[in-house]
Amino acid sequence: MNRYQREIILFSIALVAILVILIGFGEAYTTRLMVEIACHAVLALGLTIQWGYAGVFNAGVMGFMAVGAFVTMLFSFSINDEFWSSEGPGALAGLGVQILLLTIFIAALTQLHRFGISQRIKTACLLTALIIAFFVFNNAVEPVARVIESQAGFIGGFGLPVIVGWIAGGITAAIVAYGIGKACLGLRSDYLAIATLGFAEIIKAILKNADWLTRGTLTVSPLPWPVPTPNDIGFVLARSAYLSLMAVIVVAMFLLLQRAYHAPWGRMMRAIRDNEVAAAAMGKDVNFRRLEIFVLGSGLIGIGGAALTTFGRIFDPAGFHPLKNTFVIWVMVLVGGAGSNLGAIFGATAIYIIWTMSEPLTLFVFDVVANYGTEWFNWEPPADLAARALQTRVFLIGLTITIALRYVPHGLIPEDARRLRSV
Repeated sequence: MNRYQREIILFSIALVAILVILIGFGEAYTTRLMVEIACHAVLALGLTIQWGYAGVFNAGVMGFMAVGAFVTMLFSFSINDEFWSSEGPGALAGLGVQILLLTIFIAALTQLHRFGISQRIKTACLLTALIIAFFVFNNAVEPVARVIESQAGFIGGFGLPVIVGWIAGGITAAIVAYGIGKACLGLRSDYLAIATLGFAEIIKAILKNADWLTRGTLTVSPLPWPVPTPNDIGFVLARSAYLSLMAVIVVAMFLLLQRAYHAPWGRMMRAIRDNEVAAAAMGKDVNFRRLEIFVLGSGLIGIGGAALTTFGRIFDPAGFHPLKNTFVIWVMVLVGGAGSNLGAIFGATAIYIIWTMSEPLTLFVFDVVANYGTEWFNWEPPADLAARALQTRVFLIGLTITIALRYVPHGLIPEDARRLRSV
């Protein structure tokens, strides 16, 4: 079996699985599943160019998803007139001025080496300034938050088109990635993983506790859609329209990333991934290029997180979980094939089907066993079968990644090494 035959067979199996789901669960459920698969395909593409192209280990996928989702909510949610007629805008403007001044001051400290200041003194000054800035910001934001929460609840949104929110979410995630990458990409991969994981938890904690900004655990809903909503044209048509939009986005990203992969830029990234020392010896700025791919991939992850949250029509900071929003995305990339764009799309399809359908299928098996056990052996089935069925998805995902790493360590649709040698 050659590579192309395997790809056809794998995608045919995925198509059959979707058709079975369509027959068993109906059109509304299946279109929802396919939209979520498309959103996860965007996330997997963003991660596979980081790890598969340049070997950058990003364990903070959840954080960039949350950033993209928050910015989309901020841009696209309806305007809160109570906020704009209160004292909140003035207080928020004053806070913005203080943040700008602190940013300028810290940026100036990063240039101390230009005046002959040693690196040790410069680092000490920066750490001291960051600690002082944290306390200053914390003291400044507390009265602003009290004013907004007491007079308006939260700031609301800007009422802009959803697509503008998605673009802004991706750009903001890329900007945040630039700041993190500038500080962390010089670290070893294990330390980089710890740093990005910590960033994701910090972002989640901030969004969860900033009631004046995100309503915290009260959530923000309903979020507008870039296409007609189910209230306008019904579930199936609305979800089909959303699916069509996401399909266009996935195809466009796939074609652009394929072109980049086989371009000199892509070959340079793979050279950095395979032998960083040799790439540096050839005059390549390794840290800059790793930062470049980290920013690009995080921007795509931000767009994927924005699209997924918009589809759910609710922004809930507590709804972001490392298991589902980081680990499962990694499983998609590894099972599909790191560095393979087509593999990332197939991995997103296969793993999300397993993740979603494991609960109803396991519950069906449990019910059959319980019924026959009660009838034949007078068993007393546990009362929490539904909860146990829900937890089997974690077991199945773990089993899937274990089997994949054992038998197809490079993924089901890996990089085409033969074609790479001929380029």
